[in-house]
Amino acid sequence: MRQIKAEEFDKATSTGLVLIDFGAEWCGPCKTMLPVLQRLSQELDGRLSVYSVDIDQSPDLAARQGVMSVPTIVLFKQGKAVERIVGSVTEGNLKRKLEPHLGAS
Repeated sequence: MRQIKAEEFDKATSTGLVLIDFGAEWCGPCKTMLPVLQRLSQELDGRLSVYSVDIDQSPDLAARQGVMSVPTIVLFKQGKAVERIVGSVTEGNLKRKLEPHLGAS
């Protein structure tokens, strides 16, 4: 899982199925989600790209995407946000949210 900045965001989310984790270094729930997202990134490699955005380094991007609290996970399909999860969730719940989108990526 690679961290991206605002200037890379549009290109990274423009094609395919892309999960963006908006978080911050100081955020406890974000740190809890990190191993879950790393496992997901490895498990779904080739079907889903996973990136993180540090809201302190890219506050304008976070604002543009309507991120009001962290962690916020946004799933993009062909450049459009199709799913949004706010707060820490279990790996199982995250996978259940992603499943409908994985079949037709």
